[in-house]
Amino acid sequence: MKKLWIFIGLSGALAVAAGAMSAHLLVDMLNAKELARIQTAATYQMYHTIVLAALCAYYQFKPSSIIKLSCILFTFAIVLFSGSLYLYTATYYQPLVFLTPIGGLLFMVGWLNLIRLAMNKP
Repeated sequence: MKKLWIFIGLSGALAVAAGAMSAHLLVDMLNAKELARIQTAATYQMYHTIVLAALCAYYQFKPSSIIKLSCILFTFAIVLFSGSLYLYTATYYQPLVFLTPIGGLLFMVGWLNLIRLAMNKP
């Protein structure tokens, strides 16, 4: 769990940095589409970092394999979705575009997995 909290801290900081950079520092360096890509990555990263923190806090009080799986899915989704968008914008390395939808799919599966919490309750 300690490693996951470290990831959450780094992910939140990176999301804030990326959002700030796209709003200020990179405005004159990137075109509108590239800026939107960075902002999308930062937004999804921050939302899911917050959810990941909430899930980890919940898990510490009430351990659950369902929560653990969603934490894993969201972690990999953040790296693949947001990471690929950041790297693609910086490098235009074409194979990175194939990682973004995989990350998006992992986000969706992580959310759908949480439905199991409701299904397992009496």
